[in-house]
Amino acid sequence: MSDSARKDFSTKAKEEITPDSTKSTQDKVKETVTDTGDRIARGVQPDDNKGGAQQAFDKTQRASDNEAHGGASNSIGDKVKNALGMNNN
Repeated sequence: MSDSARKDFSTKAKEEITPDSTKSTQDKVKETVTDTGDRIARGVQPDDNKGGAQQAFDKTQRASDNEAHGGASNSIGDKVKNALGMNNN
């Protein structure tokens, strides 16, 4: 399943391999905004409603996000769900 609010794999890969030093400030801001939107969409949509590739990609991104934030226990999606009262815990 693909979600129109999500970045496609090729866009994400291109952003990752392009050095920040070659990006304009506008490009960096755009990436930050779209990355945040993608993280929110990733967290709100349940994994069982995603295609296999999207599900695997999202799991690796969540693991990467948790490592980058010192093993934070809640993802951005979890925080959004909590704020909206949508968390199933």
